[in-house]
Amino acid sequence: MLTKIIILIMLALILASLFSALFYMMKDKGRGERTARALTLRISLSIALFILLLIGFKLGLIGQPHA
Repeated sequence: MLTKIIILIMLALILASLFSALFYMMKDKGRGERTARALTLRISLSIALFILLLIGFKLGLIGQPHA
């Protein structure tokens, strides 16, 4: 259950970062660094989530889906 909560929190943070990048892009009209910073954060969070999923699968915290 804790694993699912962590995954959902990470996904929410990724979406929040994506929408903040959109907001900064519209507000700064593409001239600021805040958009690039927010997108970099989104990519970092996505990579961290992918690594956490791999570790969770290897440790048996995440089971294999049933067909």
